Amino acid sequence: MQQDTCGHRGHRDDPLYRIRNILRAGAENLTDRQNARLATAWAADERHFEVEVAWSCAQQVRSAYHQDSHAAGRAVAEKILESFTSCPIPEVARLGRTLKQWRTEFLGYFDTNGASNGGTEAINGLIELCRRVARGFRNRDNYRLRMLLIGGGLDPSPHTHR
Repeated sequence: MQQDTCGHRGHRDDPLYRIRNILRAGAENLTDRQNARLATAWAADERHFEVEVAWSCAQQVRSAYHQDSHAAGRAVAEKILESFTSCPIPEVARLGRTLKQWRTEFLGYFDTNGASNGGTEAINGLIELCRRVARGFRNRDNYRLRMLLIGGGLDPSPHTHR
């Protein structure tokens, strides 16, 4: 949108460029000043309406994961799946089609009471980092102990040796 309205990428005084960091934040975390800056940017050009709608859609997706219950979150997610594909803004419609293709996975979070493999992926990432940094262990027991230490399964406190 910045390119379409100004003919260039964002410059310091461009309305959309000035709110780029605010657009990444959750609406519930914005201060009154930030909300006023958003309103000023939306009003600066009628074509900014597309950015406003896209930001609003992003807030809807975020809100699905911030509901009081998983059932309420699923209801928001179902509404997203129904409405985003028909949005006239191409990026939002594309997101809607992608979410529809991944419907089972998208709604799976709410069906499993928030279960995810995030913890497993985090530990795997730490192990892979350690493996790369170590550049190969020759002793399997040392490798296993190092992985346990990194994964939090070993107490790193020094033992008294005499």
